[in-house]
Amino acid sequence: MTSFSSLPEISPQTGQSFHCEKAFSVNQDSFDIYVTDKTVAVKAIDSFCKNKVIQRQFGNVNVVLGQSDYDTFRYINHGVVDLALVKSNVVEAFGADQIYGYETIASHPDYSAYFIALKEKPELSKEYLLGKRIGILDYPSSRSGHIVPKTVLKSLGINDDNISLLHFNSHKDLRRALLAGDVDIIASYWGKGDETLLSKNYITALHEGVSGMRWYLKMQTRNTDLRCAAQQVIKALSASHSRAYYQSVELIQPCEDSHDGN
Repeated sequence: MTSFSSLPEISPQTGQSFHCEKAFSVNQDSFDIYVTDKTVAVKAIDSFCKNKVIQRQFGNVNVVLGQSDYDTFRYINHGVVDLALVKSNVVEAFGADQIYGYETIASHPDYSAYFIALKEKPELSKEYLLGKRIGILDYPSSRSGHIVPKTVLKSLGINDDNISLLHFNSHKDLRRALLAGDVDIIASYWGKGDETLLSKNYITALHEGVSGMRWYLKMQTRNTDLRCAAQQVIKALSASHSRAYYQSVELIQPCEDSHDGN
């Protein structure tokens, strides 16, 4: 098994980083967090910087906002961060739970993947999809926006030679392209607020039970104070988030309220 000390140091230069305004102490250790959503990153840096356990055990907090699969590979595959908000398939693919002791401490809901159109209900047939312009995400690790739609297309005997697959950077960009008429169909999830611009009559399920986002904490040592503090912050962060998806969170083996995280 590869040890953490034998791996090359990964400098956090990809993505955007957020730090506390002022270091807590002369402690050179920082509590490193990896997320892929800017709204979560902003809330995380604000909340974790105020936590007493974090202040006691670390000198600062560093939240990295990943922007690509390469970022995720760098930070998760090499076990660089202490806490990460990613999908379970990413951690399992890299074996990060086995090598670095990443444990799930909280989870957001699983969801379904869909083909979404603007004016008609998509059909899952080769005859219907041939010639269609289909928008997918440019992230191979995305289940609803990349893996599931490409798997469905392959099962129907459709490949890049007989269909037009257009790649976008985010689910928001997919929706913009659909509304602008740049694509005929997008592969995505059905989220809160979609019903104001799109019709649920024009979605077709591709796969149910797509793994949702999970919070993973590196637990190479049994730092239970840190685990409890992280759960406490995640719970508060989720309750104050504007998106319904992040508001719904389940703490895994939650700690007792007696831990002094505030």
